[in-house]
Amino acid sequence: MPFYTVEAFNVVIIGSGLAGQSLALRLADQHQVALITKRTLTDCASAWAQGGIAAVLDPSDSIDAHIADTHEAGAGLCDPKATAHVVNHGPKAIQWLIDRGVPFTRDPVSPVGYHLTREGGHSHRRIIHAADATGAAVQATLMEQVIAHPNITVLENHIAIDLIVSDKIGHPGKGCVGVYVLDKAKDQVKTIGAAHTILATGGAGKVYVYTTNPDTATGDGIAMAWRAGCQVRNMEFIQFHPTCLYHPQAKSFLISEAVRGEGGVLRLPDGHRFMPDHDPRAELAPRDIVARAIDFEMKKGGLDCVFLDISHKDANFLQAHFPTILARCLELGIDITEHPIPVVPAAHYTCGGIATDLHGRTGLTGLYAVGESTCTGLHGANRLASNSLLECVVFSEAIAEHIAQTKSVLPAALPAWDESRVTDADEEVVIAHNWEELRRFMWDYVGIVRTNKRLQRAQHRIRLLAREIEEFYANFRVSNDLIELRNLVVTADLIVRSALRRKESRGLHYSRDYPQSSARARNTTLTPRSR
Repeated sequence: MPFYTVEAFNVVIIGSGLAGQSLALRLADQHQVALITKRTLTDCASAWAQGGIAAVLDPSDSIDAHIADTHEAGAGLCDPKATAHVVNHGPKAIQWLIDRGVPFTRDPVSPVGYHLTREGGHSHRRIIHAADATGAAVQATLMEQVIAHPNITVLENHIAIDLIVSDKIGHPGKGCVGVYVLDKAKDQVKTIGAAHTILATGGAGKVYVYTTNPDTATGDGIAMAWRAGCQVRNMEFIQFHPTCLYHPQAKSFLISEAVRGEGGVLRLPDGHRFMPDHDPRAELAPRDIVARAIDFEMKKGGLDCVFLDISHKDANFLQAHFPTILARCLELGIDITEHPIPVVPAAHYTCGGIATDLHGRTGLTGLYAVGESTCTGLHGANRLASNSLLECVVFSEAIAEHIAQTKSVLPAALPAWDESRVTDADEEVVIAHNWEELRRFMWDYVGIVRTNKRLQRAQHRIRLLAREIEEFYANFRVSNDLIELRNLVVTADLIVRSALRRKESRGLHYSRDYPQSSARARNTTLTPRSR
C-alpha cells in the first residue's frame, strides 16, 4: 500500500458553523489551519439560528439563575461542572463576538446597550440577538475574517469520509492523525494529516423526515468518531422544536422561540389557547413540554398543525423584531400581523453526541469535538433555548487554549485511500431508497413519543439497512450521498440503542412504557467494541 500525505496541517477543523469558524480564528495566528466544509462556508445549522445567544449580561440577571434555568430544562441530567463552565464564560464569549464586529440588535434603553429577549425556560431576558437572524449575522461576520486570514485554508465542497487512527494503519499508539476527505469537485479522495483534528460537524436532524436542520446535518462527526473508537453519550435526547412552519413550500423553516418569548400564543383551529392546559408556564415552558403538548393536541384532534398567534402585537414591533419571519411568511401568503402562523414540531437539535471533557477532548488522542456533534454535559436531557451557540463559542476557546499548550507533532507519511477493489456504483437508486426509508421509520418509531415496540421495530430495520449500506460501501466508489447515508444509519442506530437503554421518561425522551422519571438521573454512554 502506498504511503503519502497529500496535505498536512497543524490543525484540521471539519465543519464550518460557529464552532468551526470561531475555533479557526482563535488558532490561526499561531497555526496553519484547514477548515473543511462539505458544501460552502454558509451551509450549516449555525447560519439558520434565529433566536440568539443566551448569556448573563443584564445587571438584574445572575449566573446562578442561568445555571438554575439550564438544570431545570435539562431534567436533572446536566453536568454541574460543564454547566457552570459555559455559563460563567458566557459574557466573555459574547464580548469576543462583539469585538469581532457581530451586529447585535442595539437598544439605547437597555442597561447593556443591546436588546435582550426571553425564550422558553429562561427566568430573565438574557438572549442577545441580531433581529431574528442571529446565526446568519454571526456567520457572515466571521466568514469574512476566515476567508481573509492567511493561515486558514478553506476547503469547500470537501466531505470527510473517516478519521485516520494511528494503530489501524500500523503506527504506534492510538490517536487521530488525520482524515480521508472526498474532494467532490475532482471526485478524488485526499489524505490529510493533522497534529490536531477537530470535529465541528453539527447534529443529525436529517435522520428524520421533518427537521429544521439544513441538508448537511447528517451526523457525520458522531458516526466518524464512533467508528474511530470514541464513546458517545445521551443520543436518545433529540430535541424537537415546537414551531416549524407548516407549509408545502416551506422546507425546514423555523419560527423562532423568541416569537413565543415576545408574547406569541399557541392555538387550536377553533382559537382555543391550549398551552395553559398542559403547563403553568404556558408557551414559555421548555421545548420538550411544548413539543409534546402540540403532538398531543394534533393527535387528539386529528390535526395537520396548530397555530402560533402573535397578530395582537403592533405591526411595527413585528417588523423590527422578526423581519425574516414576517417576510418569509408573506412570501407564502401568511401575514403574521393579521393571521396566526401554522406550525408543527420538527427535529431540531441533537443533545447527545461524542463524549468530551471541558477541554473538548474525546477519548482519542489528538481528536477534539465541539458544538452540536458533542455531549459536553451542558444540555442534559433537554437543551435550554439559545445555549447551543453559546456552547460553540465557549468550547472553541477551551480547545484553542488546550492546543496552545500542547506540542504539535505532524504525523509521519499516511496511507493513500485504497480504491483498488471498488467500481463505480451501478444503481444510485439504492441510496435514495434507503435514505427515504430510514428517515420515515425514524420519524414514525423514534419521534416525540416512544414505545419499546416502536424502538424495536426501528432497530430491526436499521440492522437490515446497515448491512445493505456497508455492502454497497465496500463494493463501490464513495460519493457524497453514500457517505452521508452511511453516517445517518450509524447515528440512527446509536439513537435507538440509547433509547432502548433508558427505562424511564426524562426530558426529550418520553416513553409510554416508562412514563415516570427514575429517582436518579444517569447518562447513557455507549462504547464501541474493539476492532
